[in-house]
Amino acid sequence: MKALPGGSVIGILGGGQLGRMLASAAAQLGFDVHIFAPEDSPPAARVAAMHWQSAYDDESALREFADACDVITYEFENIPVSSVDYLVSLGAVVRPGTSSLEKSQDRLAEKRFLNSIGIETGRYEAVSSVDELSAALETLGGEGILKTRREGYDGKGQARIKAGDDLGAAFGAVGKVPAILEALVPFEREISVVIARAPDGRTSVFEPSMNEHGGGILRTSTVPCGLPGSTIERAVSLAEILARETGHVGVLALELFVLNDGTLLANEFAPRVHNSGHWTPEACLTGQFEQHIRAIAGWPLGPVTRVFDARMQNLLGEEALAPPESFGDGAVITLYGKRDAKPGRKMGHVVRRTVKS
Repeated sequence: MKALPGGSVIGILGGGQLGRMLASAAAQLGFDVHIFAPEDSPPAARVAAMHWQSAYDDESALREFADACDVITYEFENIPVSSVDYLVSLGAVVRPGTSSLEKSQDRLAEKRFLNSIGIETGRYEAVSSVDELSAALETLGGEGILKTRREGYDGKGQARIKAGDDLGAAFGAVGKVPAILEALVPFEREISVVIARAPDGRTSVFEPSMNEHGGGILRTSTVPCGLPGSTIERAVSLAEILARETGHVGVLALELFVLNDGTLLANEFAPRVHNSGHWTPEACLTGQFEQHIRAIAGWPLGPVTRVFDARMQNLLGEEALAPPESFGDGAVITLYGKRDAKPGRKMGHVVRRTVKS
């Protein structure tokens, strides 16, 4: 596919905040955006040229959507793989395709894949019953984090357990569904690497950020991350391996634990633009959302030189309702257009910049 000219239509599967920011970046580059999402008036649809309100498995609607779009992407990893396969079968160009999407939807398959391409993870065991959970807990030293294999996010679908806990209750708390028990990792800090890969295989990598979580939800991402150059180089090389081995086109993010001795262990990856990269539009010459659009449209990737130090803070629930002046002079505020500020819900973020050190 040749580089898309301005005025082409980019389709986005999903209507959340990532879709909203992708749509805004695409519009700035001269593209029209169509959003395909089942919700009524989701955030992304309200900044797009058109909203296709249909279920993700509605083949009739998907066929019409494919006919209307020049390239299609997705904004979150729980889009059904079968829907993407169907779009591809119709001749639609979908970037990224199903390889990274399918692997990221199942935590067990994801970790096995990462290990198979030489990216280390913490220890883990598959769990599909209380008996298997008991055995896994013993194997992993009597403590771990139980997570559903599919669809968990922001701390949902997981529970920390230890020997002596009510394992039946813990397994019930995650829905009695296929799960994975992950050993606790004694990490010194968490980082993520956001990388873009073009259709010709060229890559562009943003500087890794240091991430801090609370209650399973990302609270802040900070650059510089404070790690030695050699550790940063290893982290970048792992992200490049992942992007290459999945054949990914667009942006993806690899989350890593950093141990005290500098060892890097992968936590998980996301086949899309990522919360930990929200600082990039304000601190780099090209932000992650523009970079993703450039990649899927076949444009040259933009330079990702960082020109500011930055700290991104997620705004959860009513934090986003604070008066703008309360965030401080120079703070760059992005609100997601969500209408219900539920506790713990990501409502926006703020980026604070300082002169690059």
